[in-house]
Amino acid sequence: MKPAQLKQLSYLCFILGFASIIGSIAIWFLAGGQEPETQAHAERFGIFTGLWAPTFFALSNRLDRFAEKAA
Repeated sequence: MKPAQLKQLSYLCFILGFASIIGSIAIWFLAGGQEPETQAHAERFGIFTGLWAPTFFALSNRLDRFAEKAA
């Protein structure tokens, strides 16, 4: 891949990391209901979504390093 493409993927992964955090919080607050089962499911699904953030940030960092090395 070209360095410019790697840089764009790096930015995309960085944005997706923050989107994962925001989505996690939104899921936790908006998917919760009145019943304890529904609240527990919303909490678990929010945590699952939030766990993707470190993966996206790590990919962003690695792709940025590859782009710098290729340039």
